[in-house]
Amino acid sequence: MAQAEPRVTILLSTYNGARFLAEQLDSLLAQSHANWRLLWRDDGSQDATRALMEDFAARLGPQRCVELAQPAGRMRATGSFLALLRAAAPELGPAELVAFADQDDVWLPEKLARGAAALGDMPTSEPALYCARQMLVDAALRPLGLSHPLDRPVAFPAALAQNVTTGCTIMMNAAAARLVADSEAPPATLHDWWCYLVVTARGGRMVCDAEAVVQYRQHKANLVGAPRSKVRRAWAAIGRGPSVFMNVLRQHVAALAAQPHLLSPGAARQVAALDRALKGGMAGRLTVLRLPGLRRQTWQETALFWLWFVIG
Repeated sequence: MAQAEPRVTILLSTYNGARFLAEQLDSLLAQSHANWRLLWRDDGSQDATRALMEDFAARLGPQRCVELAQPAGRMRATGSFLALLRAAAPELGPAELVAFADQDDVWLPEKLARGAAALGDMPTSEPALYCARQMLVDAALRPLGLSHPLDRPVAFPAALAQNVTTGCTIMMNAAAARLVADSEAPPATLHDWWCYLVVTARGGRMVCDAEAVVQYRQHKANLVGAPRSKVRRAWAAIGRGPSVFMNVLRQHVAALAAQPHLLSPGAARQVAALDRALKGGMAGRLTVLRLPGLRRQTWQETALFWLWFVIG
């Protein structure tokens, strides 16, 4: 007897997305994994976004396309996505999953199926997060190439040094969704980075799919976007400078230190050491850089991270 498909709750935050939204919604309907529902929240759109969503809800029915009306007001992307996650998490069964969706991408037909299959191999009692590569496309969906592959394993404390997850590809099991929902994210974080941090800090499972599962649209209004090469990624980091990165790092470390229920015993020791180093002098910072795994994906990026950590 074939095993039933686990239900996936897709979390979609919209904001003035009418230009590309219809193509994304059509790609949800084209998923080979058909057992899904959509929980959406609008962040104060002033274009036709709400009308498109209301029409889509009328087509799917009120049980399959649900609007999260509260909290109201502008929350921006991270706040909006985490509000959706907190609304969805309590209703999840042990084998159910969640998936983040951006308003301007196009999902490939096997996206949900690949994530569900990968997470289905994990114990439901342990937090698990799936992410994947992306097919980079321009505003007209013309191919630009694949997102770069990972060079190093994804784990904690590497998650503090660099975010390697892309929100539009993330799927989590119920245990991970509830863990993140029961946390307070710092203001400077992104929802995908925070999910990656929380799951790995607890010792959860990570699955990084080498196949592309989404057409990741690159355009001027991208919240983050994806550099098409490691060189561009490095130059982008240099251009932002150390202050932005170190502010995020400090907020991440402080937020994790303040929420010990999120941490495995090993992560708790690492966070405590980093917290002390960030509050101390250069000698302490040099010492804490010996923590195993405190690395970025390439040695060049790691060298820059070490420099910023010591002087910042």
